[in-house]
Amino acid sequence: MSPVEQWLHAQSRAGCELYLMLDTEGQSAEHAALTRDLGTERFRPLYSGTPAESLVPTGPLLLQIDTAQHPAIQTLLATPERNWGWLASARHAELDLLAAHWRERLITGERPNQAVYRMHDNRVLGRALAHLQPQHRAAFLGPFNSVCYWHAERWNAIDNPDPGHHPLPMDPPWLHTPTPELIYANVLFDNTRRYLVGEHTEAMATLAEQLDVDEWLWGLIQLTHLWGWQQPEQVHFLLTRSLQLPGYRPGKSWLPKPGEDPAMHFERVYQEALYWQGEVGR
Repeated sequence: MSPVEQWLHAQSRAGCELYLMLDTEGQSAEHAALTRDLGTERFRPLYSGTPAESLVPTGPLLLQIDTAQHPAIQTLLATPERNWGWLASARHAELDLLAAHWRERLITGERPNQAVYRMHDNRVLGRALAHLQPQHRAAFLGPFNSVCYWHAERWNAIDNPDPGHHPLPMDPPWLHTPTPELIYANVLFDNTRRYLVGEHTEAMATLAEQLDVDEWLWGLIQLTHLWGWQQPEQVHFLLTRSLQLPGYRPGKSWLPKPGEDPAMHFERVYQEALYWQGEVGR
């Protein structure tokens, strides 16, 4: 019996209902099949009712499932390397309350420097649970009894020591999970691509007529690393401003000057951009 089958049997014996957190990006066939067969009362778009509302069409879903034998779920379980999300269980919990738990943990930071915390990504979930002390898991998992997910090239399962409602900590410990550089770049790529497609649809469509979108975006993400522009407002500025630049790429004037640290470099470029837009002095 596989680790997933063992976990499924254990949840069944415990009298728990099953849930699937599905990252819909790259799983369009499974998304269509599950939403069609389960019906709207059995799933909730995670971004609905949050500051990420505009990303609902491409955002994750929390689905209540009766069994893992559905063909679409079997396909997902057979291909965990696609990083499609994870399985969870809960006992006598309403779907709306379960979705509300994750929505409360979805957006991090304060305006205008908010970001999406991709807990629906099994890699993010796995790193957080590996990092968290056991006493912090309940605040993270909330009403869920257990989760089963692919991480570090194998299936993992962790039980919640105290399922139920837990308020969001003032400083959530899972937000301090160390993120390897390559994984950070991949998460940043996913987040920024979703944002740009959702919020700058026309500009991205025009760009796609001339350039490979993924190659263009990876190039800019590499620039954020090279220049040390890691703050959300710095990344946002580089991406959105590049959509307006000739060739969709920063020119030579954007390069750091000798002696400039990342903060000085960003401030200079930002002020120059405001000047050329005629916004200085308004």
